[in-house]
Amino acid sequence: MPVVDRLLLEEALHDSPQTRSLLSVFEEDAGTLTDYTNQLLQAMQRVYGAQNEMCLATQQLSKQLLAYETQNFALGKGDEEVISTLQYFAKMVDELNILHSELAKQLVDSMILPIVHFREKDLTEVSTLKDLFSLASNEHDISMAKYSRLPKRRENEKLKTDVGKEVANARRKQHLSSLQYYCALNALQYRKRIAVVEPMMGFAQGQVYFLKKGADMFSKRMDDFLLSVSNMIKSIQEDLDADTEAMRLSQQELLSGDEFVYTPDSDVASPVINRNLIQKSGYLNIRSKTGLVTTSWERLYFFTQGGNLMCQPRGAVAGGLILDLDNSSVMAVDCEDRRYCFQITSSTGKQNIILQAEGKRECEEWICTINNISRQIYLTDNPEAVAIKLNQTALQAVTPVTSFGKKHGTILPSHNPKSVEPENTKTVIREPLDPPDSAQLIVPGTPIQFDIVLPASEFMDYNRGGRRTNPFGETEDSNRSDEEGSLLQQVFVVRFLGSMAVQSDSSSVVIFEAMRQVLAARAIHNIFRTTETHLMITSKSLRLIDPQTQVTRTSFELSSVTQFAAHQENKRLVGFVIRLPDSDGEGSMSAYIFESNTEGEKICYAISLGKEITEAQKDPEALAQLLMSVPLSNDGKFILLNDQEDDQRNNGENEGVESEA
Repeated sequence: MPVVDRLLLEEALHDSPQTRSLLSVFEEDAGTLTDYTNQLLQAMQRVYGAQNEMCLATQQLSKQLLAYETQNFALGKGDEEVISTLQYFAKMVDELNILHSELAKQLVDSMILPIVHFREKDLTEVSTLKDLFSLASNEHDISMAKYSRLPKRRENEKLKTDVGKEVANARRKQHLSSLQYYCALNALQYRKRIAVVEPMMGFAQGQVYFLKKGADMFSKRMDDFLLSVSNMIKSIQEDLDADTEAMRLSQQELLSGDEFVYTPDSDVASPVINRNLIQKSGYLNIRSKTGLVTTSWERLYFFTQGGNLMCQPRGAVAGGLILDLDNSSVMAVDCEDRRYCFQITSSTGKQNIILQAEGKRECEEWICTINNISRQIYLTDNPEAVAIKLNQTALQAVTPVTSFGKKHGTILPSHNPKSVEPENTKTVIREPLDPPDSAQLIVPGTPIQFDIVLPASEFMDYNRGGRRTNPFGETEDSNRSDEEGSLLQQVFVVRFLGSMAVQSDSSSVVIFEAMRQVLAARAIHNIFRTTETHLMITSKSLRLIDPQTQVTRTSFELSSVTQFAAHQENKRLVGFVIRLPDSDGEGSMSAYIFESNTEGEKICYAISLGKEITEAQKDPEALAQLLMSVPLSNDGKFILLNDQEDDQRNNGENEGVESEA
């Protein structure tokens, strides 16, 4: 141990200037030590405060790690592994918190308390002794000055004795205080070294205990856990790098595209339109009234859901219902000098909205989608296939063809009354492989009648013989007697699709061409609603009867039906050609297209049977043979048992079902 400077106690009584000078050095050292001790204590208190804060921080950290599981992350799928890892870390942090609490207590006991004790005891003692030494020195100086002023003459022995005693007491007191002060300063040279080292020893011991305890607690079981966590982080980082690279490549690919993707309505010349959609979404402009004559347009996000048109403003959580699309109608309209506008009208006709699309393709696809939803295609098992089938005629309508036969490369069934065999079986006539051109069958541009009021109204007037026309479209009950005398009476539920004038009735191909043009025109003009009626077939006539009022809307003589056929692919489509005499004697021909609830072949068979009965009535033997081959009802009429059962079954199944056309 190096030599420590000391104040000589022997020099305390003499109190020489050399001793005083050395004393001042010790006093300066004690003052410096006091300042340093205060600063050191502040630093140690900060360490303790940090350690105490570490205890609180680890406690809060553990709570936050456990709180991860209770967070309602919107994209929290697949976080089970992360949750279990954080729970393990929370347990580890709790154990560390216990160690940090013990370390904080050790720092208080072994670091803070020793330095505080040194400052409060040793340094305070030196300061107190310094004050006592100063007082004693001042008293000694005063007594010596008093003693020095004693006169030479007239000496008073008593006063001299008293002053001498006072000087002796002051000198003794000064000597005693100086000895104590010198001893304290000498001891301070040793204590200051202990005071600065002992707290740090306690700090080091506490840290060593903390580290050893932590090593014993975690080193064995943490290695495998930390290794697994490291592998997990590495795997996540690899996935992140791979995803980042994929996004970078995707971004480059998207940015390297043509500029037309940013240009609205870029493909206006030849847009590629998908007419088979049953769902659609995107931004549209909707018109709303802001006053009596003023309107405003707002850009909102629209989408279809089920049979409804929904709207969701930007920033909204969910969309709201705008319109029920079942049985609704849609059409392109001109509105306020804006392009690509279309109007949707509800099934009741009381509500309609006008929307504007961004381009021609979007406008057409929205119209087709709403049409498909209006026909309730989305309720079928395979809506996409049904949409493709129903819209196939629209695609054919815009495809140039030279004949119906080239478009339909299959052999279609037909019934020609000229070649009907008198058998109770269905007859399929194979058409020629080279049918006539469609222009020879139907004049291009021929108008099509879509409602139940048939264009051959002249025929009705002709049959009535100039009698007054009923303004309500009802006919007299003159046909009642015909029905009662008829051997055949069959009723079918049908929907009138359209009629048009034709050029020829020599082949059933004209019926198929009329079917194609009627269905294509309905699809192009967005006409999807049809009128249900009853088709009554007797051995004398064809009658269309209103199912609600049972009023005959129109009728045709069975002899005027020159061609009739059913579509091979869509078996519910049926049509026939009516030849009516004109005033010039040449006659006109019209094709009528229907959709039946049953197979069209059954209607064709009933017409064929009616014609057979008409022919057989001319020959009694043939009529008798026909009566024997076909079952009759109780009143002597022909009945079709299988057909009637199927019709009743199909009527029950198809009740309320919309037309596929």
